[in-house]
Amino acid sequence: MKAYFGYVRVSTKRQGEGASLPQQQTAITEYAAKHGLEIIDWFIEKRSAAKRGRAQFATMMDGLNAGRAQGVIIHKIDRSARHLADWVWVGELIDRGIDVRFAHENLDLTTRSGRLTGDMLAVIAADFIRNNRDEVLKGFDGRLKQGLYPMRAPLGYFDCGKGKPKAIDPGKGPLIRQMFELYASGRYSHWTLRAEMKKRGLRNHAGKVLSVNSTARILHNPFYIGIIKIERRGETFQGVHPPLIKKSVFDRVQSILLGRVPARPIKHDFTFRRLITCVTCGRTLYGELQKGHVYYRCHGRECRGTSYRESEIENRVRELLHLLQFDDVEFGDLRDLGEEANADDATAEEARQANLTRLINLCGERLTRLTDAFLDAAIDKATFEERKSKLLHERRELEDELANPDGLHKSANLLEKLELGSTAYLQFNSLIPAERRDVVESTVSNLSAEGKELAVTLQFPFDRIAAARNSHFGAPARRTARNGSKSCENQKAGYVSSRFTRAELKTLFDQLKQEMTCLPPAQHLQREAHLFQL
Repeated sequence: MKAYFGYVRVSTKRQGEGASLPQQQTAITEYAAKHGLEIIDWFIEKRSAAKRGRAQFATMMDGLNAGRAQGVIIHKIDRSARHLADWVWVGELIDRGIDVRFAHENLDLTTRSGRLTGDMLAVIAADFIRNNRDEVLKGFDGRLKQGLYPMRAPLGYFDCGKGKPKAIDPGKGPLIRQMFELYASGRYSHWTLRAEMKKRGLRNHAGKVLSVNSTARILHNPFYIGIIKIERRGETFQGVHPPLIKKSVFDRVQSILLGRVPARPIKHDFTFRRLITCVTCGRTLYGELQKGHVYYRCHGRECRGTSYRESEIENRVRELLHLLQFDDVEFGDLRDLGEEANADDATAEEARQANLTRLINLCGERLTRLTDAFLDAAIDKATFEERKSKLLHERRELEDELANPDGLHKSANLLEKLELGSTAYLQFNSLIPAERRDVVESTVSNLSAEGKELAVTLQFPFDRIAAARNSHFGAPARRTARNGSKSCENQKAGYVSSRFTRAELKTLFDQLKQEMTCLPPAQHLQREAHLFQL
């Protein structure tokens, strides 16, 4: 009996688990028995014939070229060649006298008419795969335009079925959110972030620890803020799935990834590391441990002598934090004022939400006009995709603001801030350096050095409180030498010598609440003008 190979193929591994492969093998076996042929080896492929590089097909071709078999039996022509280049390989085998047979088609490929029929069937098979690909792409594009992601859900989400948006994975979703927040802190590299997420239990779909490349891909993916980006095609779509992180966090991460914000692992956990800026050269003062004391120095050539001991900086910060303290009587009055202001907060929040809703609708109108301009060939595809991406990101930022009803709880938020500032002084004195740094970052907006002069600026609303206390009662007496060797007795005790009256507190509270407006009208107009430029 003549020795032949048997070749069977399905397009996907999932199809290989069904009945298709056994049916093909049965048909080939019956054909071989009917014609007195022996199958000496099977080549089973689980890959689309539309793609080049099929391993089993190439191995079979090598075996035929080496003379291990006299020919090959294939179920149908489209199992061997939906790619015309593969049919050329089959034709070369036939030209060299190797017998190629098809169990389903009764063709004699050694004759001209049989070869012509085979060529026509191969062309029809190639056209079928092209048409099939076009239909798949139409469905793919249709899903994207609906805001649905037609591929496997990224890590942190899970699939809910065809035609349904991805849902947040309750197990991995919070870990992905932590991953973004940790990297946004600027304290992690890709390697240290990977190690940290490994400790926290984050694993990929296969249950393995994330690689560094996978970590980087996650941090670059705008899917987590509700925007679908198809990198290969350079296209962006608005997703209907729930965002996992805020756009502000995502933007911070992108700035770090692009090198605009340095992300360095912490070597020395100094309280004021990278917080003090030299006015002369713009560099950040470095913390150094010398003879048991921490010093912050500028290493610019023109800034020699710009140096401060950490204890001296701490005393300057204490002086300001001391001004933020409210006693029990003052806080009782502040809480009463907050309750009285709740009705005003609701009215202001309605106006804020109305303005944000108008801007979101404006984004939608701009997207529609942009699409019309692209369809009318008024702009090219690259410009269209660039502007579309900017508008989608802008709309996501507005939707984040709308979903965060800060204005509704403005009085409560202000009271929370005032309480934070009131306790900052005692916390600063009692916490370890790492925790003390958190107090500084939550209350101080800027530390700048110029020669021997150190300027400390508080954040809003703490700067207003300090200014109000100074203007009412005078600046605190500084009994502290520049080297920070002594402290005021009243500061040691955390004692505030002067108290605001209820009327003064009401004036201060109203001013602070007015300045806390999330998006003043002028800023609304600026953003509206910006949208018309996109």
